[in-house]
Amino acid sequence: MGGMSAGERIPGATVIIPTFNERDNIAALISRVSAALSDRDGEILFVDDSSDDTPEVIRALAASAPMPVRLLHRDKPEGGLGGAVVEGIRSASYDVCIVMDGDLQHPPELLPDLIDRYEDGDADVVVASRYIGGGDNGGLAGAMRVGVSRGATLLTKAMFPIRLSGASDPMTGYFLVDRTRVDPDALRPNGFKILLEILVRSDVRIAEVPMEFGERLHGQSKASFVQGMQFLKHLARLRFGKMSLFAIIGAVGALANLVIMWALTHLGMEYVWAAVIAAEVTIVGNFILQERYVFNDMRGDAQGIAVRFAQSFTFNNVEAAVRIPILALMVESWHISSILAAAISLVAAFFVRFLFHSLVVYAPRRSVRQVRKAEERRVRLEAETAAAE
Repeated sequence: MGGMSAGERIPGATVIIPTFNERDNIAALISRVSAALSDRDGEILFVDDSSDDTPEVIRALAASAPMPVRLLHRDKPEGGLGGAVVEGIRSASYDVCIVMDGDLQHPPELLPDLIDRYEDGDADVVVASRYIGGGDNGGLAGAMRVGVSRGATLLTKAMFPIRLSGASDPMTGYFLVDRTRVDPDALRPNGFKILLEILVRSDVRIAEVPMEFGERLHGQSKASFVQGMQFLKHLARLRFGKMSLFAIIGAVGALANLVIMWALTHLGMEYVWAAVIAAEVTIVGNFILQERYVFNDMRGDAQGIAVRFAQSFTFNNVEAAVRIPILALMVESWHISSILAAAISLVAAFFVRFLFHSLVVYAPRRSVRQVRKAEERRVRLEAETAAAE
């Protein structure tokens, strides 16, 4: 593990700010971070991958800064922004590390709230969330970016429903982490979603504080199509299991659906009624297989099997009720075969089904979460008492 043991922790915090051509934001960053932490020990650590004069600006302003400012410039920026954060965690002077972007969309004034929440003692990672009460993602430019952000968040939570059960915003770049609870060598940073990497690869307790995501003042967004593709590759690398099993079962169900539909239509049944019967048979079959092979590790914490089946059966029938008219529209309007139309609609439905089952049908019951948290607190208090004695 990086850093010292919890018992030897140095009080204070390192604010890690990865930068890439952010020269115009440096003065405001130093001023606002210093003001927010004026009554606390700490430092600002810029991990810089810039190709402009940002390092020179940091060095010049560090000389008169109200708090210690250090610069780590990387000539070879391996791992992108995520790699910069890992380097910052390794190089930090304090075990409490707070990561924030260099574009001022993450309000430095929230730093004390992150530290206060961490000092409650029941969390190893404190996330600044746009999606809990009091949070806001208004700083995202345009409805498209808001939609992409929310969609990516839902997909990510669906792929890691246990690890991320306590995180409403695992895609944020603003968070506090106790580095004694994280092994930097186990992280595989790839792009800009380093919090997801930490949460998935580390056994950490998560807490959240609300964040109002601000407007960008200077510079340009680093988000791009290439970054989006890197994110999808990263997701696939992190979680090739649950979603792939769901896909395999879905593919088997889709094949069975098409075979049943083909057989019934060749026996003279109208394709719409054949599609309905095929859907009902495969809905039940898919549920049985998902219970056994996909979500078997989540059944114990979820609602009872009757509730799970009712939710799954109802949702899939609603989905089928929407999908089949669309299928009919494709057949009648596009003049394609009913089998091809069914195949297209089933592929689109796969993602919606996976999101619903992972986030709703097999979601942990609130009582289970509360019992686990209470047990964690009890064990921690017993350990502290034993250490004191």
